[in-house]
Amino acid sequence: MDPDRRSLLNRPLLSRSVPLDRDNAASRISAYVYGNILILAALIAESATHSDTRIIAVVAGTAVSTFVAHAFAEGVGKSVRTGRQLTTVERLAELRDSVPVLSSAIVPIVVLATAAVFGWLEPSAAQLIAEVAILVRIASMVFVIARLRGERPSGYTLIGAAVLAIAATAIVVLKVVLTH
Repeated sequence: MDPDRRSLLNRPLLSRSVPLDRDNAASRISAYVYGNILILAALIAESATHSDTRIIAVVAGTAVSTFVAHAFAEGVGKSVRTGRQLTTVERLAELRDSVPVLSSAIVPIVVLATAAVFGWLEPSAAQLIAEVAILVRIASMVFVIARLRGERPSGYTLIGAAVLAIAATAIVVLKVVLTH
């Protein structure tokens, strides 16, 4: 494996010593928001009356298929922008920038699996907790964006977080109504 690929795969997703450039940060934020919205849509569309394993499988399947689709689409877009085929290192970078899509499914799967295995929660309560966790993740993006801009959090940041969560919920409702 050449040194560029090795360093690309082994460095942290967000290095504090070397900040992400604006394009990479934007790409990862886009993947994060997109993944969270689709995971939330999958959770809401699934009834708590379905088996726990079915809901977990739907969430995991949504995360993996969205990850692959997002990485592919971003790679095609970058190829069009640059006017050439992407190198292997650039393709790996697109995969890396799409990882936030996968991370969107972790908390819901852990909550749902914990409820299924240990029975600590009713399935409907576990599903609600997973949905709320995704909304919190979406709303928290306002704080990340403010940090990238060098701004301190304020009351407007909290209002922005609430607005972002409401907008994401509206998008999810639209997706569920139109596709399920």
